[in-house]
Amino acid sequence: MIPILNHNDIQHKIRRIAYQIYETNLNEKQIILAGIQGNGYIFAEKLKVVLSEISPIEVILCKVTMNKKNPLEGITTSIKSDDYKNKVVVLVDDVLNSGLTLIYGVKHFLEVPLKKLTTAVLVNRNHKNYPIKADFKGISLSTSLQEHVSVDFSEGNYIAYLR
Repeated sequence: MIPILNHNDIQHKIRRIAYQIYETNLNEKQIILAGIQGNGYIFAEKLKVVLSEISPIEVILCKVTMNKKNPLEGITTSIKSDDYKNKVVVLVDDVLNSGLTLIYGVKHFLEVPLKKLTTAVLVNRNHKNYPIKADFKGISLSTSLQEHVSVDFSEGNYIAYLR
């Protein structure tokens, strides 16, 4: 395993992405951070903490639950669709690999009229199978298809590594 981001790097990326989200949504009173279950949701929680420190925007967390191997089985959210209707939504995941998870997450949110939808990831891999991009990203990596990026958000020792 090769470390690509250490704890301090990840904290810095979280802060920078939070500032980018704030700057992009300066005139908003409220935004929805929709974190994809697992590390995507943990990443969204960490972004919410920083956004709440640096901005007056009310940040609502939403957990997006899906079968990442087969997203066609259906997607659910921890808040009702009426709660994000005509709002700004930022779909959050830890790693953008093939794009499958994010594109189905986007598809789910497009079933309701939104004010704006953007995406945020900690690690963006540059070999996607689907036409999706990360609007906010911590780091972009060119990796081989055989390599795998993992993020560990263990308390006090965040790390992203390549296998």
